[in-house]
Amino acid sequence: MQQRTARLVLVTPDGAVVGCLPPIPVEIPWWQEMESVVRAARERYGIDVTILRLLEADLERAPGGEVTYLAEIAQPVAAERWTGRLEADSLRQRYAQPGGPAADLAWAAQVLAGHGLVPTVKPVQIRTWNLSSVWRVPLGEQSAWLKVVPPFLGHEGRVIAALTGRQVPTLLGSDECGRILLAEIPGDDLYEAALPLLVDMVTLLVDIQASWIDRVEELRAMQLPDWRGPSLSLQIADVVQRTSDELSHDERALLDRFVTDLSARFAEADACGLPNTLVHGDCHPGNFRGTPSNLTLLDWGDSGIGHPLLDQPAFLDAVAPENVETIKAHWNHEWLARVPGCDPARAIDLLAPIATARRAVIYQRFIDNIEPSEHIYHRGDPADWLRRTAALVAKSG
Repeated sequence: MQQRTARLVLVTPDGAVVGCLPPIPVEIPWWQEMESVVRAARERYGIDVTILRLLEADLERAPGGEVTYLAEIAQPVAAERWTGRLEADSLRQRYAQPGGPAADLAWAAQVLAGHGLVPTVKPVQIRTWNLSSVWRVPLGEQSAWLKVVPPFLGHEGRVIAALTGRQVPTLLGSDECGRILLAEIPGDDLYEAALPLLVDMVTLLVDIQASWIDRVEELRAMQLPDWRGPSLSLQIADVVQRTSDELSHDERALLDRFVTDLSARFAEADACGLPNTLVHGDCHPGNFRGTPSNLTLLDWGDSGIGHPLLDQPAFLDAVAPENVETIKAHWNHEWLARVPGCDPARAIDLLAPIATARRAVIYQRFIDNIEPSEHIYHRGDPADWLRRTAALVAKSG
């Protein structure tokens, strides 16, 4: 994996350009990870920076390569002349502008004060990109986590609040500006979980989804995206049409047939007996954290309304092939126990290409709602997921 070097264009809180620093090697290659960039700038130049946003990258896709970021500093420092231009953009997030992160941290400090808590050292910038700004706020031996998301993911705080009492993060505060402050979750990230824990993850998800059956209007009131048949069919047709130039003739033909048949496919899936409910939207083992006896399901920003088995393909894609059939059997068992007489096995066969096409819809939504300089994070993703969809359609005949 190619190493990342970070080139920082410096601005002061009033937006005045100071100049740029020579590229700095950083430990972690992923473009949106910022803790190692901030640390490298401190170690190399003795300055504290806050990364605001990506300006450009020399590779077409992450990770690695030389990446240029806009970085905020409190006072001007010696720097090289920078000849670029900073243009305004209507889609730019507040946290990607000078003063934005400071305002977010001030809000977090106010929320913590309401809980009788005070940060013990300076907050640590963990991530920033077009989908979120994430900070760790140390509180002695524990931490709080500040996450700020754009408006199209702004329902995350409402969803977590509605799931209070379930195995989701503890919400310390949220607002309508996309800010959420979460209590620390003891344990580990569980990307590499073994089979027994993977089975428990499925049970946790199904428990939550089953509790939201017949509560679709509540989900709609929280402004979740609608992935039920009529709505998702239109969204899939739109992304297929908009991405057609990036696809082969055979892929377009398969996808055109798929789109034409979507209404019938959804109707057949609905006839399998599982009702629409809350969909996590990005349910994979890495979005669980905790211990074997205490799991927490994170990252509800991609959640929506739709068939519960839309969550299965992404989960199975992230587990070892030898565990797939066992997990699928458990998933079927869990739904049969909650909705007797349903046919989850048939439903997932029908939904597999729909779930894959939904991923294309999601990435197109990201691109439509982020400024052009950050399209590079997702460029090509809608077409990639539609190619996978076409392959599934071809395989199913």
